[in-house]
Amino acid sequence: MSTQSTGLFGELFGGLFAIVMLAVFGLMIASMWKVFVKTGEPGWAALVPVYNLITMLKITGKLLWWLAMFCIPFANFVVIVMITINLAKSFGKSSGFGLGLRFLGVVFFPILAFGDARYQGPAGSSPLVMAPV
Repeated sequence: MSTQSTGLFGELFGGLFAIVMLAVFGLMIASMWKVFVKTGEPGWAALVPVYNLITMLKITGKLLWWLAMFCIPFANFVVIVMITINLAKSFGKSSGFGLGLRFLGVVFFPILAFGDARYQGPAGSSPLVMAPV
């Protein structure tokens, strides 16, 4: 095989890959936009890098100081998992769905956004329930 045909194959594969990635990127933006709109927040907030985290903290009932946790290595991973679980619970979904939002977001965010899930309020601010004595 000549190097010219290999180059053409690489360019076609690279172009196809770029188109697929742009489609996935567009789907994720549309999904986040729709999730924000379902919660009463402006959809454009999904496009602004730090403001979308602030909005997500508000939706899930977390305090603003949690934003600082995103700057701490390894803690940021734990925090984003907790936020996605609380996001799922805010829509009446399970913790497993929240893990799906984190690890398979390209599948679970569109389900949350375009499905019949309704925002039920922030899950992160639920009061402590004391057992009867």
